[in-house]
Amino acid sequence: MENYLSVLRAASAEFTERKSVFIGSCAPVSTEEEALEFVNSLRKKYADATHNVYAYIVRENNACRFSDDGEPHGTAGMPVLDVLRKEGLTDVAVVVTRYFGGILLGTGGLVRAYTAAAKLAIDAAGRAEWAKCARFSVRSDYSDHQKLTYYFRKNGIEVKDTTFSETVVNECIVGSELMKNVADDIVSLTNGRATLDFLADEYVKREVKS
Repeated sequence: MENYLSVLRAASAEFTERKSVFIGSCAPVSTEEEALEFVNSLRKKYADATHNVYAYIVRENNACRFSDDGEPHGTAGMPVLDVLRKEGLTDVAVVVTRYFGGILLGTGGLVRAYTAAAKLAIDAAGRAEWAKCARFSVRSDYSDHQKLTYYFRKNGIEVKDTTFSETVVNECIVGSELMKNVADDIVSLTNGRATLDFLADEYVKREVKS
C-alpha cells in the first residue's frame, strides 16, 4: 500500500435513539496493541455502560477485529467495521458505547444506530491521508541555490532543513512517485553540479478536506 486514509485525530460524538444513548469514539492507531489499548480505555471510561462495541483495522499484520459486546450477533460490531471499510480507513479504532434506555430497537434499529454512531465519530475526527514520501538531500553550489529554491517552491517540494557551509545542503521531502523526476530535474537544472542522496522512505500526514 502506497498511500492510505485514516482519521486525523481522536474524537467522539453522541446521539440518542429511543432513549438509548450512543457515544461513538474513534482514534488513529498504528498497531493492534494501540487499538486494544484504546478499546480498553473506553471500556474503563464507560464501565457502567450496557455495551461497549468496537471495531478496528490496522495495517500491521492486516489486523481486523470487531466485537458485538453482548448485542445480537451482526447488529453492532460488524456494522461499525463496515463503516470503516466503506470509508476506506485503516490504522483506526472505533468504540461505540450504548446506555440502554429501556426501549428495544430491533435488529434493523441496532444496525442503523451503531452505523450512525461510528460515522458521527469519524466525521468529528476528520480524515487524513498518509502519503508515502521520499526524504532526500541536495548538495549544491551557492550559485545554484536560488534556482533550486525556486524549483522546490514551484513544485511543492517541502524543504525541511537547509545548511550553509562550503556548499548548500537542502533536506527535502517529496511524494515517492515523483522522486525519479525530481532527481532528473535537479541534475538538468544544475548541469550535474548538484548531488542528490536518498535518505529514507517515510509517511507524511495530510488533512483531507471535505
